[in-house]
Parts: sequence; C-alpha cells; structure tokens
Amino acid sequence: MPHVAEWKKEEVEDLKELIKSHNVVGMANLADIPALQLQKMRKNLQGNATLKMSRKTFMSLALEESGKSNVEGLEDHMEGQPALIFTDMNPFKLYKILENSKTEAPAKAGSIAPNDIVVPKGDTTFKPGPILGELQKAGIPAKIDKGKIVITKDSTVVAEGEEISKEIASILTRLEIHPLEVGIDLVAAYEDQTIYTSDVLTIDEEETLSNIQKAFTQALNLSVNAAIFTKDSMPYILQNANTKAMNLALNAEILTSKTRELLLAKAYSQMLAVAGEVSAKNAEAVDDELREKLSSQAAPVEAKKAEKKPKDDEDEESEEEKEEEAAAGLGALFG
Repeated sequence: MPHVAEWKKEEVEDLKELIKSHNVVGMANLADIPALQLQKMRKNLQGNATLKMSRKTFMSLALEESGKSNVEGLEDHMEGQPALIFTDMNPFKLYKILENSKTEAPAKAGSIAPNDIVVPKGDTTFKPGPILGELQKAGIPAKIDKGKIVITKDSTVVAEGEEISKEIASILTRLEIHPLEVGIDLVAAYEDQTIYTSDVLTIDEEETLSNIQKAFTQALNLSVNAAIFTKDSMPYILQNANTKAMNLALNAEILTSKTRELLLAKAYSQMLAVAGEVSAKNAEAVDDELREKLSSQAAPVEAKKAEKKPKDDEDEESEEEKEEEAAAGLGALFG
C-alpha cells in the first residue's frame, strides 16, 4: 500500500469536517479571477460563508467520505478551477450574493462572450490615425469628424457564445468597453440531500414574488368559495354571509335594527313613485276635461259660421245681377 503524506490526509479531514458542520455545500468555479479580486471576494464572504480551494481528488474524497446522503453528487459539477463553499445560508441567497459581488472586466482573448458585445455609436477620444483602420477592420464603422474619430452606428462585434479574438479584445479595451464579469460562479449547491444547479438558483425575484402573490390570491378565493375557515379567509366568509343575510332580509321585508332604515327608505321611494303616477293620471284627466269644454264651446261658433255663409252667397249673386243689369242699360243707350 503506497504511503500517503500526512498533510494530504489532514486536507481531506478538514474538508470532511467542513462538509459535516455546514447545512449548505456549494461547488464554485474560480477560473479567470485575478488573485487580487479573489482576495477581496473572500473577505466579503467572511461571516457568511467559507471558501476552500483544494485539489479535485481531495474534494472528491471528502465528499464521498463525509457521510452526508447524496452530497457526492457535487463531483459532477467540478468545472474550470473548482472550489467548495460552506455556509448555513439559503443556497438561493448565497447565489445572489455571489452574483452581486461580480465586477466588470476587460475582454480577454479566447474568452467566450456571455452576451452580444455591442460597440455603441458616438464620439471617441481617438485622434485621426491608424486606429481608424483598425476599427474598420474589426467591423466597426467609423469616420473622421471635426478632428476626431466618430463611430457612426451601433455594431455587434462578438455574438453571444462566440470566442473573443485578440484584435477585438484589444479594440474593446482601448474603447474602455468591459464586456466580461469577474466573480465566483456558483455551479451547484447541496442542501438537505438535494443538489441545486445554477439554472435553478437563477431566479427572477419580481416574477417569483408575482407568482407567490397570484397563488395566495387563488388559494384565498378557493377557501372563501368553499367556506374553508382559516385566519385569512374567515373575515371574507363572514362578510359574504352578512351580505347574503342582509339581502335576504331586505327582499323578504324582514324588519330588524339593520334593515329598518333601508326598508323605510324603500317604502318612501315607492310612495313617491305611486304619488307621481297618481299626479300624472290626474293631470291627464284634467287635460281631457279641458279639451272636451273647448270642443263644446267651439261647436256653436262653427254652426253660426255655417248659417251666415249662404246669405253671403246671396249677397254676392245680387251684386252680380246688378252689374249685369247696368251693363245692359249702357248697351241700349249707346246701341
């Protein structure tokens, strides 16, 4: 049996003890993090979590021999430069803290673009010179305007998932565009025999809160409609019962201390309606009587007019006869 150095045994034992003494164990990737920034991140985690870097073989042995059920599954998530994180905080909270601690970093040749890298249009600090040709060669439209180089429109120089070339990395750095993020990537986290991967730990807080509120509202509606008594549904169930009881009492005209004023108001309103109908009918009767009186008074006048009409006709005829006789007399005189 080959001899195993004592320090190696101690390293594995330390890792096992950390795994046993913490509720949450995370597998992180520390690749491409500058030493200075890594030190700052470790300081920021003090009091909340412990970051431990070690050999992959040591971490695998510690996970397998810790005695915690299913924790060895973290071995499948060793990526880049793996490290273990030990904490008692919720794994989702740990993920959020690590994401918020990330900082912008300049583009690095060979790195993969996490998102589309866009160079925005606008003025630059560059004076006319070879840089103009470099920009155009990189696919960035540029021209000289008023003694300086201007980028004429937004340009996507690297698409998401593509590798950043050395030339593009140099141009982006000179333009002070830092498209990368540097920080501790939490690849997976173990809690209560369950391993949560980064895609599960990445949550939209606003959407999650909205979904919880929606679920609460639907559950409350169900409990109210099904008359399931809880501390949240009780006020609404009693309110609904009171409303239905009041409606029943009003429709059945049951006089109580609660319905008295409403029933009296209803009776008063009905009285006014009846009084209005009676007044309308009385007014209609008066109008009919007045029309009959006017009609009876108008009949004799029409009759008198009818009697006078023939006499007027006779007067008109006598005048005509007089005119004819006068005409005949004149004819005889000059004839």
